[in-house]
Amino acid sequence: MSILKTLKLTAATRNVTLTPEQVLRGKLVSYLNEQKALAEAEIGGTAFRATKRVTRTNEAGAKVRVDAPRHVRKGWFTDAVGKTFFQIRYGSKPLELAKGMNAVEVENLAGLPAVINSILEAVQAGELDIQAKAAIADRKVKRKTKQATA
Repeated sequence: MSILKTLKLTAATRNVTLTPEQVLRGKLVSYLNEQKALAEAEIGGTAFRATKRVTRTNEAGAKVRVDAPRHVRKGWFTDAVGKTFFQIRYGSKPLELAKGMNAVEVENLAGLPAVINSILEAVQAGELDIQAKAAIADRKVKRKTKQATA
């Protein structure tokens, strides 16, 4: 008797295509989680280490994948009065959260993780999809004009 005949065979297809909104939300959630970890590390007085996978050549001459440190830019800043502001960035530009408003005011650094949690919930609910799509469209236009002039 054949081993394959003892198994339950079926014609299955994988349907894991993500919508552009899901991809966008995933990027924003990843960015916000990283900012939250960075803020918690700064509050706790510890060093935050973010890594990326890179290919390097080892002593034997073989190419291997290793973790390399990477720089993470803070998403918040403090003004002269001492107020802390948090901006959600897509690329190098802050997202406009409401008309003319691109930052969330936080009482102090200790309150930042709670604010980031609230923003995470908003992203997962799709409340920032319009602003993020506008940022993507703006970035695409700038790339096209940059390529056309080059």
